[in-house]
Amino acid sequence: MRVWPIFKKELRHYFISPMAYVVLFVFLLISGYFFYSIFAFFNLLSLQASMNPAFARDLNVTEGVMRPLFSNLSVILLFVVPMVTMRLFAEEKKSGTMELLLTYPVRDGAVLAGKYAAAVALYAVMLVLTLLYPGIVASLTRLEWGPLITGYLGLLLMGAAFLAVGTLLSSLTENQIVAGFGTFGILLIFWVLGWSSEIAGPRWGKVLSHLSLVEHLDSFGKGVIDTKDLIYYLSFTVLCLFLTLRSLESKRWRG
Repeated sequence: MRVWPIFKKELRHYFISPMAYVVLFVFLLISGYFFYSIFAFFNLLSLQASMNPAFARDLNVTEGVMRPLFSNLSVILLFVVPMVTMRLFAEEKKSGTMELLLTYPVRDGAVLAGKYAAAVALYAVMLVLTLLYPGIVASLTRLEWGPLITGYLGLLLMGAAFLAVGTLLSSLTENQIVAGFGTFGILLIFWVLGWSSEIAGPRWGKVLSHLSLVEHLDSFGKGVIDTKDLIYYLSFTVLCLFLTLRSLESKRWRG
């Protein structure tokens, strides 16, 4: 399987075009604003707590800054991920290079793996750049590294699931705008499912809560790695990639 050449080609395509830089700039700009707002609010609470020792005991910088930041970063991904994935296959289809690519002696799985891995690599760069925020916090006060590591693990798994959805939508159309908005719509549906869990009754409430993408991130921010959360994100990602592979295979058979 010739995954590496496809991976390098896709990653190079991201960085020789403005796309990667625009995505990184937007992501860091919004995440930086969120970090500043959350950290400033925590500092305000700390000043108030200095006059009330009992209240100060309940303040935890990891819980008060990093966990809300992880939650806000996941919101940004709803808008950023479609920008990363919308061109993966849609652009190839529109330009006519998709047919040429499928005639090469390269398996569909290698094409999918290379393109998806490039998108994940770009996303990993985005997360690495946000390490500046816990670095700032750690330089000023003691930070709990356990919840920080698991929180980033949760963001990585959630991002991988988001990217898998975007890859699937991009394989179904040659229009990048349709792929982008379709990805955003599906992610938003899976995001808000948990909001309806409280009014759906005990049985369906649990189902909706389990299907919600955001509900499974919360435990990671607390420093807990729950098996059901790992299985959910991994199975969600694998299912979307499997459907993408079927989409590529159908394209090859149709010619």
